[in-house]
Amino acid sequence: MSTATLPQIVSYGHELDMDDDKIGYLRDSSDAADDVGELRRRFAEDGYLYMKGYLDRDAVLEARAALTDRLAAAGVLDENYPTIEAVAKPNAGYIFKPEITNGCAPVQNLLYGGRLVEFYKKFYGEHIRHYDYTWLRAIGPGKGTNPHCDLPYMGRGTHKHMTCWMPYGDISFELGGLMVLEGSHKRMDLLQNYVYRDVDAYCENRNADVAKVKEGKWTFTGTLSHNPPAVRNKFGGRWLTTEYQAGDFLTFGMFMVHASLDNRTENRLRLSSDSRYQRASEPIDERWIGPNPPAHGPNGKRGLIC
Repeated sequence: MSTATLPQIVSYGHELDMDDDKIGYLRDSSDAADDVGELRRRFAEDGYLYMKGYLDRDAVLEARAALTDRLAAAGVLDENYPTIEAVAKPNAGYIFKPEITNGCAPVQNLLYGGRLVEFYKKFYGEHIRHYDYTWLRAIGPGKGTNPHCDLPYMGRGTHKHMTCWMPYGDISFELGGLMVLEGSHKRMDLLQNYVYRDVDAYCENRNADVAKVKEGKWTFTGTLSHNPPAVRNKFGGRWLTTEYQAGDFLTFGMFMVHASLDNRTENRLRLSSDSRYQRASEPIDERWIGPNPPAHGPNGKRGLIC
């Protein structure tokens, strides 16, 4: 597909370079859905798998309806529009509400049962575990997510786990879905000093670090950059994205640099979630398991002597 069909893409307030060697479309791997060997080969080569239409669209839209009902109950949505449209109240901004997925059967069944779980079992070739914590995001008009890798937020267990980014509904370029930086998972020369840091680790012998932790802040935020074009110029490759539809998902590893497009609509929320999967035989990060995971809270902090 020619990039000439792409509109001007904006990420974290920056217009991306739109030359063919700087931006492109994600490779759709749904054609290899039944070929595990090919999926593994593409994942090793690309660092991600975009599975277009792999999931049942109606099941995804049922999950969307359950989520928008809960967002409405939380007072997030504009009451003048149908709830399913996810129209935000003015100045909604970034809404992070993982708790609304708890006990939400349509979401839990979609993410942690059926076809999606079977996909990861098949890919890993053995029993899997998933994190008990679901990252549910409702992104209002404005900036999306800045460039980062996932490992700094969840690197205390295996480093071979995978993120599943799930759009709950159709996501146009204007609404702003996820993008990944082509080949970035192979650039350990540039990632080495960044990706192995832990956002919840701090120097307990440094008063400034201790003070930040007591205030509930990070001494390291996990952000790679606030400038997506500059990241691309440094790493090379292309930013890859697409317009998503309900039933698609995008999965990638812990070393893949990714970010999101800005939401340039007038008032709509972009609904998505991140969930994580790994081999059951490998160690798991204790911050993300159990009925009430510690997450990035006080019990997730790790003091070090620096």
